[in-house]
Amino acid sequence: MSGQKIPTALGTEKIGKLLMQYAIPAIIAMTASSLYNMVDSIFIGHGVGTLAISGLALTFPLMNLAAAFGSLVGVGAATLVSVKLGQKDYDTAKRVLGNVVILNVVIGIVFSVVTLLFLDPILYYFGASEDTIGYARDYIKIILIGNVVTHLYLGLNSVLRSAGHPRQAMVATIATVVINTALDPIFIYWFDWGIRGAAIATVVAQVLALLWLIRLFMNKNELIHFHKGIFRLKKSIVTASLSIGMSPFMMNLAATVVVLLINQGLKEHGGDLAIGAYGIVNRLVFLFLMIVMGLNQGMQPIAGYNFGAQLYPRVTQVLKLTIYIATGITTVGFLMGMLIPRLAVSIFTSDAEMIDLASRGLRIVVMFFPFVGFQMVTSNFFQSIGMAKKAIFLSLTRQVLFLIPCLLILPDILGATGVWMSMPIADLVATITAAIMLWRQFRVFKLKIES
Repeated sequence: MSGQKIPTALGTEKIGKLLMQYAIPAIIAMTASSLYNMVDSIFIGHGVGTLAISGLALTFPLMNLAAAFGSLVGVGAATLVSVKLGQKDYDTAKRVLGNVVILNVVIGIVFSVVTLLFLDPILYYFGASEDTIGYARDYIKIILIGNVVTHLYLGLNSVLRSAGHPRQAMVATIATVVINTALDPIFIYWFDWGIRGAAIATVVAQVLALLWLIRLFMNKNELIHFHKGIFRLKKSIVTASLSIGMSPFMMNLAATVVVLLINQGLKEHGGDLAIGAYGIVNRLVFLFLMIVMGLNQGMQPIAGYNFGAQLYPRVTQVLKLTIYIATGITTVGFLMGMLIPRLAVSIFTSDAEMIDLASRGLRIVVMFFPFVGFQMVTSNFFQSIGMAKKAIFLSLTRQVLFLIPCLLILPDILGATGVWMSMPIADLVATITAAIMLWRQFRVFKLKIES
């Protein structure tokens, strides 16, 4: 499907068909991306050792922080491309691509240099001990060296999806997973590089995927492609992209603080193995969250285009359908955590104590998981239609207003159980907040439809 035909289809094709067309490739891509993280954890857990899983878990806050800066540019730019295509402002849509490249290179380099300069103090602050810092340092150093590649790969993939090529965006993501999975055992076992091998496999996979994306954007027959004149930062584009991308940025930034507090709380009340247990639970839960994120990515261009074209009934329709599907996905995660937690956890480790800690934690974390899909879709919906302030508020309610206070209070009362309990409590209260805001927005749409 060519870039020129996409805008018409987004405004006229049946919503269910469009959502499947856009969401299925994105869901496959995001699931693959989550499996890609799980593969690293599985190979590290069985091939390097139990404490290596804890070392890997210590890098999560830094990974979240890097993802925050990546999403600040990529997600904002992707949304802007969708809205500009809906408004038939093709010149601005093209210029967004060039701005994405420049911003990602600048931010990626600055982030890596600053972080590498203070790496050991940062890791100790994140909950490292003398037993785990070596693993964490070996892994994250290599990831940070390849950080610019990661930012460019994620940013260009987001724009590619919004420019009408969800399948090609999916192929790029799946390619990184397949390459990473193939290289992990070679680098970890055969070359005997240990945890460093897992990091090198990740970076190499992303380099290859990025080269393919660059080749796609060199195609002059596409509406959105690389050409002279687009690689100059334009204030209006930068401001619009960053303001829309501020929601996922703040969410990832808050996630960094959350994981930091979780690691510190678990280290104090449970030790290094408890941190590793959280690392396993996080990977399992994240699989379902990534599927919902893929669904959201499928909704984003449809909601963005139809909102830009003032087709409000279609905006409402795609939102409702996305919520139903997302709730079904998170309900499956809930059932896994409640019915087969030990089986799920044992994929990552054979250590009996680690399995006990992680399976107990998983049961607690998924307590209100069926509601999480609704909360995530609602937050992403406001972002998709360019309502940055509402999206930022909703993104931060769970993390900052509810989860962080729980993590500061409950562990002192309940110990390690308090750390685990904080997560489902925040999920429940954040869902109620999202429901109230969405109900108000629906009333606005209803008035616009009637008028």
